[in-house]
Amino acid sequence: MIPTTLPKSTLLLAAFAAVLLIWGCSRVMSNSPASQSASGRSGGSSGDVPSVTVRLLDDQGQLTGPLSVPKVIKTDEQWKAQLGDESYKIMRRAGTEPAFCGLLYDHHEEGLYTCAGCGLPLFSSDAKFDSGTGWPSYFQPVAKENVVEHADNSHGMVRTEILCARCDGHLGHVFDDGPQPTGKRHCLNSASLVFTPKERLATEPELAHQKATAIFAAGCFWGVEDLFRQIPGVIETAVGYTGGSTLHPSYKQVCTDGTGHAEAVRVIYDPQQVAYADLVKLFFANHDPTQVNRQGPDSGSQYRTGIFYLSDEQKAVAEKIKAELGASGRFKRPIATEITKASTFWMAEDYHQQYNEKNGRHCVVQPAGG
Repeated sequence: MIPTTLPKSTLLLAAFAAVLLIWGCSRVMSNSPASQSASGRSGGSSGDVPSVTVRLLDDQGQLTGPLSVPKVIKTDEQWKAQLGDESYKIMRRAGTEPAFCGLLYDHHEEGLYTCAGCGLPLFSSDAKFDSGTGWPSYFQPVAKENVVEHADNSHGMVRTEILCARCDGHLGHVFDDGPQPTGKRHCLNSASLVFTPKERLATEPELAHQKATAIFAAGCFWGVEDLFRQIPGVIETAVGYTGGSTLHPSYKQVCTDGTGHAEAVRVIYDPQQVAYADLVKLFFANHDPTQVNRQGPDSGSQYRTGIFYLSDEQKAVAEKIKAELGASGRFKRPIATEITKASTFWMAEDYHQQYNEKNGRHCVVQPAGG
């Protein structure tokens, strides 16, 4: 990470741009190059798959020289199944996630950021800097071949869009107000990226596109996060607030029970190692899903039980498991777990992240008896 402080004028410009982008958050930019190219590729067109020249990683985790590889081309249905609804809107329809909400905007670990659509290496932690805009920012990609630039005149602005060279996934935009040595600011959506720690670069980046996201609420998020972090196949977790209406909520606000948000945990996992159904079963087995707006001694709607699905497939799996559990006779009361479509996940304050690991304390709600 390079500690860089931008001029006040640049930060003011970035703040103004952030307001415009948040206004259009998660909307489909139908006239953007990424959206148009995605539409043109849909439908399973026949013919040879075109090639593109990019740089990959060798078995030592180092960049190769330029290689000609097939482009990754999928139908809209295939992209939706892989990415989930929200990431699909961003990567395939050029949407924008809210500022200061992405999992990676304030991320400082050493490693590589790869494409969430196809696993192509894109940006290194060595080029990451704090732009003050609320989105992950980098002064250069790991290889110029791996990022494609297109003019974007949507929303009354003249900008330069950046896309993954191998799958044409929308990444964000590049601006001329970054630090030296390039003077560039590549402003990215966290949903377009997957992070791989430096020590795992030799084995993981090409599998990055297989990672998926799940969001659960089961009371105090300290213990819930700790639970999921113990599961093989879970790559990373974060605690935050979701399901309500208040923008940029703080812990103090959520505790008033007036924001509509639930304390929740976002789980990034490898579907090849652990299935979404197994995560849902673990969720139900480790709290009392019959309690309404409380878990144990903690009361309020922020402690409600809930599953926030990111795709129709996740919704179907969660509803099936909930129905089976309800019919099993295990519980004397009805299951109160809400199954709702995921909305913006607002990151909780830093001191809440991995709280149990940092403090050696445990906030665990015992499951209801049979």
